[in-house]
Amino acid sequence: MRVIIQNLSKRFGETLAVDQLNLEVRSQELFFLLGPSGCGKTTLLRTLAGFYQPDSGDMIWGERPMKGVPPHERNCGMVFQSYALWPHLTVAENVAYGLEVRSVSDADKKRRVQDALAMTRMEAYGHRLPTQLSGGQQQRVALARALVIRPDLLLLDEPLSNLDAQLRLEMREEIRRIHAETKITTVYVTHDQKEALSLADRMAILRQGRIEQVGDPRSIYRFPANRFVAEFIGETNWTSGRVESSDAASCTVQTELGSLRVLGSAPVATGGVARVGFRPEAVEISDSAPHGIDCEIAQVSYLGDTEQYLLKTPAGTAIKAVEQNPVNVRPRGARLKVRLRSESLFIVPED
Repeated sequence: MRVIIQNLSKRFGETLAVDQLNLEVRSQELFFLLGPSGCGKTTLLRTLAGFYQPDSGDMIWGERPMKGVPPHERNCGMVFQSYALWPHLTVAENVAYGLEVRSVSDADKKRRVQDALAMTRMEAYGHRLPTQLSGGQQQRVALARALVIRPDLLLLDEPLSNLDAQLRLEMREEIRRIHAETKITTVYVTHDQKEALSLADRMAILRQGRIEQVGDPRSIYRFPANRFVAEFIGETNWTSGRVESSDAASCTVQTELGSLRVLGSAPVATGGVARVGFRPEAVEISDSAPHGIDCEIAQVSYLGDTEQYLLKTPAGTAIKAVEQNPVNVRPRGARLKVRLRSESLFIVPED
């Protein structure tokens, strides 16, 4: 089911939480809302669920306008950050709760509860109470409860934030698998960039109630629309300079790191000032290359699978670099050269 949001606004007193927002979530899509605390992503999710009514604007599910439709008439499943399980009910009873108010027959209810528990791999725990489960298991029960009603739209509000690192990785794969099996249109709120990059079909980056950029994870990471998106979605090195030339294929920017060729046209006219960005993992490190940018290692952090460097150029410019599967031991104070490839650079207007 496709979801269209048109000119949506929501205030809480003097605070404008969502500001004239427009968005389309495609049918069967796993769509992420991503942004810092206070950006409006949870307000938008709760407005979709019907818990908040917008001050202005429209929401259309399929062909159905949703303005004024109460939550219980939306056929919407929601998984909360806190799980929100009834402590006095068993796992099976918690999952069945949404069917109780839908007048489902006992036989159909039992079958659908078993199907939902099997889908979330919790069929062996139906007799237990939530207090007898781990955090990851409770999250699976909350997901089963949302799925058992066969929702048109599934909403996930930071569902993995209370889990430890290993459980988060496991549950990511489970959510990916369940979405692939059910094909339910899903909107997922998180502030975890890696969670969004690893799972999303597409995502929207929000700031102060507005959308900064919408796209698939790869395009947003590699070609952010502005400095805010670039720095929110991952670590970024920056250098500024004047645009020397530009056409549809590439542009050349004269910077403190030298003349850099960036793929794609410049966002400002030739002669204007632009900001060139590049990710730490895009910095190519060499101990003896004849060409490149001279650097000195200011800091080193060995993390096993990677080694992180803070480099300084003779002019004092700081560059963060990451080397995968590090073999060479490079001490602090060692000198080396780095290379920046055109396809690893992106450009945004100067703030």
